[in-house]
Amino acid sequence: MPPVLHRQAEAHRHGWSGRALPSEVRNEGLSLRDRLAEALERAAEVEHLLADPATTRDATRLAELGREHRRLEQIVSLARQLERTENELADVRGLVSVDDPELADEAKREVVRLEADVPRLEQALKPLLSPRDPLDDRPAIVELRAGTGGDEAALFAADLYRMYTRYIERRGWRWELLSLAEGTLGGVREAIFKVNGDAYGSLRWESGVHRVQRVPATESQGRIHTSAATVAVLPEAEEVDVKIEDKDLRIDVFRSSGPGGQSVNTTDSAVRITHLPTGLVVSQQDQKSQLQNKLKAMEVLRARLLDLRVSEQEAARARERRTQVGTGDRSAKVRTYNFPQGRVTDHRIGLTVHDIQTVMNGGIEQFIDALQLADAEERLDG
Repeated sequence: MPPVLHRQAEAHRHGWSGRALPSEVRNEGLSLRDRLAEALERAAEVEHLLADPATTRDATRLAELGREHRRLEQIVSLARQLERTENELADVRGLVSVDDPELADEAKREVVRLEADVPRLEQALKPLLSPRDPLDDRPAIVELRAGTGGDEAALFAADLYRMYTRYIERRGWRWELLSLAEGTLGGVREAIFKVNGDAYGSLRWESGVHRVQRVPATESQGRIHTSAATVAVLPEAEEVDVKIEDKDLRIDVFRSSGPGGQSVNTTDSAVRITHLPTGLVVSQQDQKSQLQNKLKAMEVLRARLLDLRVSEQEAARARERRTQVGTGDRSAKVRTYNFPQGRVTDHRIGLTVHDIQTVMNGGIEQFIDALQLADAEERLDG
């Protein structure tokens, strides 16, 4: 607020103190305000729990509360900004009708600015206040596979792999490669990697079929080809999430092989695990020992089983919901990368970005933010 208005507002504060904002401001997003009040109450509770010596003695509980505290800190910060803005708005509205024309005009301009700030801050709060999936704070396991399109699909999968790892590094997360099957010409047939940190809540929106339209490097006629790659993002599963019985597993060991079937290991260190009740199969050969490969394969299997269970629950909920962000069907096309036109379009929300190079260099925040906001609005309305 400009200094002159601030001083005048202080002089008029006694006429506005404790008074509710006008109805057009007060009635916007009652559900949002209720959730905000609950979140602020919970933030104070978490602060108290973190200071409790009993919490510091429980590493698991401490980690859970620490993750919740980091998320709630964002809400508290935005809530303070919102409160300051609304207080200033109430004060400045009291100056619009003063006798000083110059001061009244300045107050009117300030009211316009502050009235725009209120919905902007509420919009920023929506994704933070929507009902949260308890898995959102988990690390993520990302499975990336070349789809239709031969070598060009594998090259596109390699581009997506680079795009995601750059985005992950920009976010300050650490990632670990679990499995990589390379194709020809520098392409990637399959890549599976784990992203540490609270990554699942953001990366989950990348699941689906990604389509590329461009002239392949191998195309001599200059024709545009369409290829695809599939992305599956799974929440890391803890042992308590999914109980796996030994009798439900078939474990086969075999020799690791490199590109083209070339043997790279003379011992049976590669592992293939089949979960008999579901038919899920996980192979792992990138680690140095059979034990390491088994542990990594079990990690991926647990994540896939948890994802299967969650998907079944979401499908049941989806039948009862009137609208959705996309269909939730991983066979659906979620995004198209059109290189000749330099644009990327997310079909679930109709968002198009005309800066494909920034996107391919890891700049996918605008898509993720928009998808999170669309989901938050749906949850709040539901």
